[in-house]
Amino acid sequence: MQALMPSDYARLQQLAERYYATHVSTFKTAKAKNPHLGVDLLCFQPFGNALCGALITPLSLSLAVVMPADAPLEAEAAQCTIALPGGYYPFVAERVDDEHWLWRCELLDDLRHLTSMQDASRLAQHLMERVMASPDGADDGIDAHGNSPR
Repeated sequence: MQALMPSDYARLQQLAERYYATHVSTFKTAKAKNPHLGVDLLCFQPFGNALCGALITPLSLSLAVVMPADAPLEAEAAQCTIALPGGYYPFVAERVDDEHWLWRCELLDDLRHLTSMQDASRLAQHLMERVMASPDGADDGIDAHGNSPR
């Protein structure tokens, strides 16, 4: 696995902070929220020209693909299928704010059983180990239509 650059970690931290700021009212009022969790982008690794990892929020655990900073903003709710080593996943473009967006594939929509961000981090790590492990060793990074993530 290739290590991220310090600038990648800073970018992911800033994106997580912006994500929280954008959704804070939803997180505070949702019935299914976990008050022990915040927002974090975890376990990211390079994937083609993008970064792939897990997005934890007080409401859900999702796969997330963060495109390069100069990638054009996708229309809200644009969809694509991304082939990760562990299979094909349906992603939706989610606008974080006027300048930032990510591809997101929600996997778990109820995290109330977790008691801490450490539990969430372990869950994200386990998820990413499975998603990024290929049963046959292939890692083509293309979707079902033969396209790589933009």
